[in-house]
Amino acid sequence: MRVQSLTLVAASAALLAPTTLPAAPSPHHPRSEPAARDEGEVGAADLLARTRGCAQVSRGRYRSDAGARATIPVCGLPGAVYWKADLDIDCDGRPTRRCNRRTDPQFSPTAAYAQSDGRRLNAERLPYIVLPAPSRIWDHRAKGLRGGSVAALVYRGRVRYAVVGDTGPRDLIGEASYAAARQLGISADPLGGGARSGVTYIVFENSRVGRIEDHAAAVAEGERLARRLVGAGARVG
Repeated sequence: MRVQSLTLVAASAALLAPTTLPAAPSPHHPRSEPAARDEGEVGAADLLARTRGCAQVSRGRYRSDAGARATIPVCGLPGAVYWKADLDIDCDGRPTRRCNRRTDPQFSPTAAYAQSDGRRLNAERLPYIVLPAPSRIWDHRAKGLRGGSVAALVYRGRVRYAVVGDTGPRDLIGEASYAAARQLGISADPLGGGARSGVTYIVFENSRVGRIEDHAAAVAEGERLARRLVGAGARVG
């Protein structure tokens, strides 16, 4: 879980950077990917149309980073909650080539949830999001959200599906795994990557995949729930 302010992140990156900048992106931390189609039939515009305005369900608001103002509410929809925030990179869980103590000074070998076989999650391969730990601001458990709950991420015209894979500080929101960032076309470098704003997180209440590591199941269930959400909005309209 990244809790530094953007200023501290920039300072850390500057200290670790080589004196001569490489001419091309490092293969260790690939930059954003080219534009790609949505994972399913429901488009970004359809989902964003359902997130206009905010029926706030959280008692308070969250910070995007430590030291930032608390301006981000959790909002409610029929069968889902959502928020609009930045995206910080979570590399916690199983050590891999791109997620380890060397690439991420705040790396933790554990995440809040584990795979169905008991192994640690692989943030480099599994698209997942991070929920703030339960607090008086908001308790995600009241909405039936837990490890393996399904989420839709929307960013710059892309829709990608993920699961809930970790929890973080009680007052911060806006974080997803290395793999989720890559799928959204966001730089996944744990030190200097992420997105400053513009990411919409939609998490479906009482949803869950049978195996948290089964991304194909998350995509299928996410698409089904997204179609239902968009259809509910059309009926109301």
